[in-house]
Amino acid sequence: MWIAYLAVKHRGLSTITAANPGMTDGGTVGESKHEILVRLPLEWTIPSMLVQPADAFSRVQAVVNAMAGAKWAFPLVLKPDVGQRGLGVKLASSVKDIEAYLIKGTGPVLVQPYHDGPFEAGIFYYRMPGWPRGRILSITDKHFPFVVGDGRSTLADLIWSHPRYRMQTRTFFERHRGALDRVPADGERVQLAVAGNHAQGTVFRDGRHLVTPALEARIDAIAQSFGGFCVGRFAVRYRDVDAFKAGLDLAIVELNGATAEPTDIYDPDGSLLAAYRQLFRQWSIVFRIGAANRARGAPVSSDPRVLALVGAHLRSPSPF
Repeated sequence: MWIAYLAVKHRGLSTITAANPGMTDGGTVGESKHEILVRLPLEWTIPSMLVQPADAFSRVQAVVNAMAGAKWAFPLVLKPDVGQRGLGVKLASSVKDIEAYLIKGTGPVLVQPYHDGPFEAGIFYYRMPGWPRGRILSITDKHFPFVVGDGRSTLADLIWSHPRYRMQTRTFFERHRGALDRVPADGERVQLAVAGNHAQGTVFRDGRHLVTPALEARIDAIAQSFGGFCVGRFAVRYRDVDAFKAGLDLAIVELNGATAEPTDIYDPDGSLLAAYRQLFRQWSIVFRIGAANRARGAPVSSDPRVLALVGAHLRSPSPF
């Protein structure tokens, strides 16, 4: 209802496609992750390659050649170049894993060396046209799900006995189907997910304690280096909390555009009212930026195109 109100107020839903003139349709839906990543500073971005549709042998060989040329080592992260909510993300530890993945899915695939973190943050950034500097609206502090072995219980039992993870057994059982009967050693930590996505099991926490002037300045500099980017969310891995807060330790996994959410709303300790308040603020910002860019001559996609893109996305099955 709020989005409908904003669409009327700002002359159409398609106003949001002008929020990021440097992204296809403003990064509303269907944007290429690789096309966005290659426009960000190499110093702060996890390197990537795009594997185009072809026969499986050629695709595997392309990845192997890229690994040799860039001196990448296993594991690698493979995921659809166009996708959301962590669907299709695979950690590949061998050429055999790469082959199995590329045989299963035939669409464009993004390949990146794995950054082991252990920390990841979702940073929602915005800058109104004409502002000299942008701001961080929110940070999500991501906690990857894991269980700890007791030397007696199987992995399946450990998942079932956890009050939160048992609610996502379908996801975890499918992901670890070959190891569910294994009994982790006493004290052994078994990570259940590698994708920093709520739908894939990662717990989201309000990360406002991580925001500092130094970090905000770094994110703003990175954002402004991307011509035509004004609002969206960075997924960032890092190894040291203090260095991250100082703006010195950032490895960007991906950048999402106009329809990205401030994912701190999924903090289990937060209230529903606070979540809606944050969403209302976020969408107001996106529409205001889109309207301001349109007034400056930025192109706007048609409403029928936006609706068609969203409909096609909702109808299309995952390629993996």
